[in-house]
Amino acid sequence: MPFSKRTYRNPNDFFSDLLFSIRNGKRLKELRGTGLITPAFRERLMLAVTAVNGCSYCSYVHAKQALKSGLGQREIEQLLSGDIGSCPGEEALAVIYAQHWAETNAHPDPETVQKLRETYGSEKADAIHLVLRIIRLGNLSGNSLDYFLYLISFGRWQR
Repeated sequence: MPFSKRTYRNPNDFFSDLLFSIRNGKRLKELRGTGLITPAFRERLMLAVTAVNGCSYCSYVHAKQALKSGLGQREIEQLLSGDIGSCPGEEALAVIYAQHWAETNAHPDPETVQKLRETYGSEKADAIHLVLRIIRLGNLSGNSLDYFLYLISFGRWQR
């Protein structure tokens, strides 16, 4: 079976995401204390992006984090299958946006970005984008590692 997960194809994309995450990692920690993005909301966003990108490492880690933040097993399974039906109403638009953002390889339609900003305000929209960029780095790095293992094992090692 050929390898089909999303990976970094352009080294510039990887370094751009890495530099962004390094520069903004402190902001993510600061967000945890503000209540702007609750741990459960953050995990919903991360699981939505991970479902699109298909990273098995991040699926495992963030499913555990989601359980700790109060999400139920059923909701986690739904999010990992791309179903957002059990998301709280006030978070649903952001989770749908997260899926769209991941599906468009971090290049969402300008109208959807505007709708996100109108719905949540600039500060919260920026916080959502921060969460999305950081999980993207994790997803595509994990998948790139898997691709490397797939190549050196002649297709025997694939998650």
